[in-house]
Amino acid sequence: MPVFRADDPARTDPELRAVAPGSAVAEVARQLTTLIAGGTFAAGSRLPPERQLAESLGVGRSAVREALAALEILGLVQVRPGSGTYIRDSMSELLPTTLSWGLMLSADHTTQLSEVRAGLEVQAAVLAAGRSDDATLAALRADLAAMEAATDDLPAFIEADAAFHQHLAQAAGNAVMGDLLRTIRSLLRVWSERRLQTGEQALTACREHRAVLEAVVAADPAAAAAAMSSHMRTAGRRVGQAGDVAPPGPVPARA
Repeated sequence: MPVFRADDPARTDPELRAVAPGSAVAEVARQLTTLIAGGTFAAGSRLPPERQLAESLGVGRSAVREALAALEILGLVQVRPGSGTYIRDSMSELLPTTLSWGLMLSADHTTQLSEVRAGLEVQAAVLAAGRSDDATLAALRADLAAMEAATDDLPAFIEADAAFHQHLAQAAGNAVMGDLLRTIRSLLRVWSERRLQTGEQALTACREHRAVLEAVVAADPAAAAAAMSSHMRTAGRRVGQAGDVAPPGPVPARA
Protein backbone atom coordinates (compact mmCIF):
# COMPACT_ATOMS: atom_id res chain seq x y z
CA MET A 1 0.00 0.00 0.00
CA PRO A 2 1.49 3.41 -0.91
CA VAL A 3 2.77 5.37 2.06
CA PHE A 4 1.40 8.87 2.63
CA ARG A 5 4.85 10.47 2.81
CA ALA A 6 5.64 14.14 3.28
CA ASP A 7 6.96 14.25 -0.29
CA ASP A 8 3.95 12.38 -1.76
CA PRO A 9 2.73 14.21 -4.89
CA ALA A 10 -0.73 14.24 -3.33
CA ARG A 11 0.64 16.49 -0.56
CA THR A 12 1.59 19.24 -3.00
CA ASP A 13 -0.73 22.09 -3.88
CA PRO A 14 -2.54 20.67 -6.94
CA GLU A 15 -3.66 24.10 -8.16
CA LEU A 16 -7.30 23.47 -7.42
CA ARG A 17 -9.60 26.44 -8.00
CA ALA A 18 -12.75 27.49 -6.20
CA VAL A 19 -15.87 25.98 -7.71
CA ALA A 20 -18.77 28.11 -8.92
CA PRO A 21 -22.06 27.62 -7.06
CA GLY A 22 -24.51 25.14 -8.57
CA SER A 23 -21.94 22.92 -10.28
CA ALA A 24 -19.99 21.55 -7.36
CA VAL A 25 -19.95 17.78 -7.94
CA ALA A 26 -19.36 17.94 -11.70
CA GLU A 27 -16.66 20.60 -11.38
CA VAL A 28 -14.83 18.76 -8.60
CA ALA A 29 -14.83 15.60 -10.72
CA ARG A 30 -13.63 17.54 -13.78
CA GLN A 31 -10.75 19.23 -11.93
CA LEU A 32 -9.58 16.02 -10.30
CA THR A 33 -9.75 14.12 -13.59
CA THR A 34 -7.71 16.82 -15.32
CA LEU A 35 -5.05 16.76 -12.61
CA ILE A 36 -4.83 12.97 -12.62
CA ALA A 37 -4.59 12.80 -16.41
CA GLY A 38 -1.90 15.48 -16.35
CA GLY A 39 0.25 13.57 -13.88
CA THR A 40 -0.16 15.88 -10.88
CA PHE A 41 -1.25 12.84 -8.89
CA ALA A 42 0.92 9.83 -9.71
CA ALA A 43 -0.53 6.35 -10.16
CA GLY A 44 -0.74 4.62 -6.80
CA SER A 45 -0.54 7.82 -4.77
CA ARG A 46 -3.15 8.91 -2.25
CA LEU A 47 -5.32 11.95 -2.82
CA PRO A 48 -5.48 14.63 -0.13
CA PRO A 49 -8.17 14.06 2.49
CA GLU A 50 -11.75 15.11 1.70
CA ARG A 51 -11.50 18.01 4.12
CA GLN A 52 -8.39 19.40 2.43
CA LEU A 53 -9.92 19.03 -1.04
CA ALA A 54 -13.13 20.70 0.10
CA GLU A 55 -11.21 23.67 1.51
CA SER A 56 -9.08 24.07 -1.63
CA LEU A 57 -12.13 23.91 -3.90
CA GLY A 58 -14.40 25.99 -1.71
CA VAL A 59 -17.12 23.34 -1.60
CA GLY A 60 -18.73 21.13 1.00
CA ARG A 61 -17.27 17.74 1.84
CA SER A 62 -20.42 16.08 0.51
CA ALA A 63 -19.65 17.42 -3.00
CA VAL A 64 -16.11 16.03 -2.81
CA ARG A 65 -17.43 12.70 -1.55
CA GLU A 66 -19.94 12.42 -4.42
CA ALA A 67 -17.32 13.38 -7.01
CA LEU A 68 -14.89 10.75 -5.69
CA ALA A 69 -17.66 8.15 -5.74
CA ALA A 70 -18.28 8.94 -9.41
CA LEU A 71 -14.57 8.65 -10.23
CA GLU A 72 -14.45 5.30 -8.44
CA ILE A 73 -17.34 3.99 -10.54
CA LEU A 74 -15.44 5.03 -13.66
CA GLY A 75 -12.37 3.15 -12.42
CA LEU A 76 -10.16 6.20 -12.04
CA VAL A 77 -9.65 6.00 -8.27
CA GLN A 78 -9.96 3.36 -5.59
CA VAL A 79 -11.44 4.15 -2.19
CA ARG A 80 -9.88 2.11 0.61
CA PRO A 81 -11.91 2.35 3.82
CA GLY A 82 -9.82 3.58 6.71
CA SER A 83 -6.92 4.49 4.44
CA GLY A 84 -8.00 7.01 1.81
CA THR A 85 -8.58 7.42 -1.91
CA TYR A 86 -5.84 6.24 -4.27
CA ILE A 87 -5.15 6.76 -7.95
CA ARG A 88 -5.62 3.58 -9.96
CA ASP A 89 -2.46 2.12 -11.48
CA SER A 90 -3.59 2.35 -15.13
CA MET A 91 -5.62 4.90 -17.05
CA SER A 92 -6.24 2.22 -19.68
CA GLU A 93 -8.86 0.66 -17.40
CA LEU A 94 -10.79 3.94 -17.43
CA LEU A 95 -10.90 4.57 -21.17
CA PRO A 96 -12.98 1.61 -22.35
CA THR A 97 -15.52 2.19 -19.58
CA THR A 98 -16.15 5.86 -20.26
CA LEU A 99 -15.98 5.77 -24.05
CA SER A 100 -18.14 2.68 -24.34
CA TRP A 101 -21.13 4.54 -22.96
CA GLY A 102 -21.27 6.60 -26.14
CA LEU A 103 -19.37 5.08 -29.03
CA MET A 104 -20.18 1.43 -28.43
CA LEU A 105 -23.88 2.13 -28.82
CA SER A 106 -23.62 3.62 -32.31
CA ALA A 107 -23.12 1.55 -35.44
CA ASP A 108 -22.14 4.73 -37.31
CA HIS A 109 -18.75 4.73 -35.60
CA THR A 110 -17.71 1.19 -36.42
CA THR A 111 -16.14 1.87 -39.83
CA GLN A 112 -14.21 4.87 -38.55
CA LEU A 113 -13.02 3.00 -35.49
CA SER A 114 -11.93 0.07 -37.65
CA GLU A 115 -9.85 2.41 -39.81
CA VAL A 116 -8.18 3.93 -36.76
CA ARG A 117 -7.53 0.52 -35.28
CA ALA A 118 -6.04 -0.78 -38.54
CA GLY A 119 -3.47 2.00 -38.67
CA LEU A 120 -2.47 1.51 -35.04
CA GLU A 121 -2.29 -2.29 -35.29
CA VAL A 122 -0.06 -2.08 -38.37
CA GLN A 123 2.25 0.38 -36.62
CA ALA A 124 2.32 -1.83 -33.52
CA ALA A 125 3.35 -4.81 -35.66
CA VAL A 126 6.09 -2.76 -37.32
CA LEU A 127 7.50 -1.66 -33.96
CA ALA A 128 7.16 -5.13 -32.45
CA ALA A 129 9.18 -6.60 -35.32
CA GLY A 130 12.13 -4.56 -34.14
CA ARG A 131 11.64 -4.64 -30.40
CA SER A 132 10.34 -8.07 -29.36
CA ASP A 133 12.35 -10.10 -26.87
CA ASP A 134 12.26 -13.83 -26.17
CA ALA A 135 9.58 -13.48 -23.49
CA THR A 136 7.28 -11.55 -25.82
CA LEU A 137 7.75 -14.03 -28.65
CA ALA A 138 6.97 -16.89 -26.28
CA ALA A 139 3.75 -15.14 -25.21
CA LEU A 140 2.71 -14.57 -28.83
CA ARG A 141 3.41 -18.21 -29.71
CA ALA A 142 1.31 -19.32 -26.73
CA ASP A 143 -1.54 -17.03 -27.77
CA LEU A 144 -1.50 -18.39 -31.32
CA ALA A 145 -1.41 -21.96 -30.05
CA ALA A 146 -4.44 -21.21 -27.88
CA MET A 147 -6.25 -19.76 -30.90
CA GLU A 148 -5.48 -22.81 -33.02
CA ALA A 149 -6.72 -25.10 -30.26
CA ALA A 150 -9.99 -23.22 -29.89
CA THR A 151 -11.33 -22.89 -33.43
CA ASP A 152 -14.39 -24.85 -32.28
CA ASP A 153 -14.75 -22.85 -29.06
CA LEU A 154 -15.28 -19.30 -30.28
CA PRO A 155 -15.43 -17.57 -26.85
CA ALA A 156 -12.04 -19.09 -25.96
CA PHE A 157 -10.76 -18.23 -29.43
CA ILE A 158 -11.76 -14.59 -29.01
CA GLU A 159 -9.94 -14.40 -25.66
CA ALA A 160 -6.75 -15.81 -27.18
CA ASP A 161 -7.05 -13.48 -30.17
CA ALA A 162 -7.35 -10.47 -27.85
CA ALA A 163 -4.33 -11.64 -25.84
CA PHE A 164 -2.24 -11.93 -29.05
CA HIS A 165 -2.99 -8.34 -30.03
CA GLN A 166 -2.40 -7.08 -26.50
CA HIS A 167 1.00 -8.78 -26.29
CA LEU A 168 1.89 -7.42 -29.71
CA ALA A 169 1.02 -3.90 -28.57
CA GLN A 170 3.15 -4.37 -25.46
CA ALA A 171 6.04 -5.52 -27.62
CA ALA A 172 5.78 -2.27 -29.59
CA GLY A 173 6.99 -0.46 -26.47
CA ASN A 174 4.56 2.46 -26.79
CA ALA A 175 2.22 2.72 -23.80
CA VAL A 176 0.00 5.39 -25.37
CA MET A 177 -0.51 3.27 -28.47
CA GLY A 178 -1.25 0.27 -26.29
CA ASP A 179 -3.94 2.13 -24.34
CA LEU A 180 -5.55 3.46 -27.52
CA LEU A 181 -5.62 0.00 -29.08
CA ARG A 182 -7.08 -1.55 -25.98
CA THR A 183 -9.83 1.06 -25.96
CA ILE A 184 -10.70 0.67 -29.63
CA ARG A 185 -10.70 -3.12 -29.44
CA SER A 186 -13.06 -2.91 -26.48
CA LEU A 187 -15.39 -0.64 -28.43
CA LEU A 188 -15.38 -2.85 -31.51
CA ARG A 189 -15.60 -6.16 -29.69
CA VAL A 190 -19.39 -6.04 -29.44
CA TRP A 191 -19.49 -6.02 -33.26
CA SER A 192 -16.67 -8.42 -34.12
CA GLU A 193 -17.96 -11.12 -31.76
CA ARG A 194 -21.32 -11.10 -33.51
CA ARG A 195 -19.71 -11.85 -36.89
CA LEU A 196 -17.11 -14.42 -35.82
CA GLN A 197 -19.50 -17.34 -36.00
CA THR A 198 -17.75 -20.25 -37.74
CA GLY A 199 -14.67 -22.39 -37.37
CA GLU A 200 -13.71 -21.47 -40.92
CA GLN A 201 -13.50 -17.79 -39.95
CA ALA A 202 -11.38 -18.75 -36.97
CA LEU A 203 -9.00 -20.78 -39.15
CA THR A 204 -8.59 -17.79 -41.48
CA ALA A 205 -7.75 -15.61 -38.49
CA CYS A 206 -5.20 -18.18 -37.32
CA ARG A 207 -3.41 -18.12 -40.66
CA GLU A 208 -3.32 -14.32 -40.63
CA HIS A 209 -1.99 -14.18 -37.07
CA ARG A 210 0.68 -16.77 -37.90
CA ALA A 211 1.88 -14.58 -40.77
CA VAL A 212 2.18 -11.64 -38.38
CA LEU A 213 4.05 -13.75 -35.82
CA GLU A 214 6.48 -15.11 -38.41
CA ALA A 215 7.30 -11.58 -39.56
CA VAL A 216 7.86 -10.43 -35.98
CA VAL A 217 10.08 -13.44 -35.26
CA ALA A 218 12.07 -12.66 -38.41
CA ALA A 219 12.40 -9.02 -37.27
CA ASP A 220 10.99 -7.94 -40.64
CA PRO A 221 8.96 -4.72 -40.20
CA ALA A 222 7.82 -4.61 -43.84
CA ALA A 223 6.50 -8.16 -43.71
CA ALA A 224 4.85 -7.46 -40.36
CA ALA A 225 3.09 -4.42 -41.82
CA ALA A 226 1.88 -6.39 -44.85
CA ALA A 227 0.64 -9.31 -42.74
CA MET A 228 -1.18 -7.09 -40.26
CA SER A 229 -2.70 -5.00 -43.06
CA SER A 230 -4.13 -8.17 -44.57
CA HIS A 231 -5.55 -9.25 -41.22
CA MET A 232 -7.08 -5.82 -40.60
CA ARG A 233 -8.83 -5.92 -43.97
CA THR A 234 -10.47 -9.18 -42.97
CA ALA A 235 -11.38 -7.86 -39.52
CA GLY A 236 -12.67 -4.61 -40.99
CA ARG A 237 -14.99 -6.43 -43.37
CA ARG A 238 -16.35 -8.50 -40.48
CA VAL A 239 -17.02 -5.43 -38.35
CA GLY A 240 -18.59 -3.65 -41.30
CA GLN A 241 -20.98 -6.56 -41.84
CA ALA A 242 -21.86 -6.54 -38.16
CA GLY A 243 -22.75 -2.86 -38.46
CA ASP A 244 -25.63 -3.79 -40.77
CA VAL A 245 -27.63 -4.95 -37.76
CA ALA A 246 -28.55 -3.23 -34.52
CA PRO A 247 -26.05 -3.84 -31.70
CA PRO A 248 -26.95 -5.43 -28.39
CA GLY A 249 -26.56 -3.55 -25.15
CA PRO A 250 -23.08 -2.60 -23.83
CA VAL A 251 -20.75 -5.39 -22.78
CA PRO A 252 -17.98 -5.14 -20.20
CA ALA A 253 -14.71 -3.90 -21.69
CA ARG A 254 -11.96 -6.51 -21.81
CA ALA A 255 -8.35 -6.40 -22.86
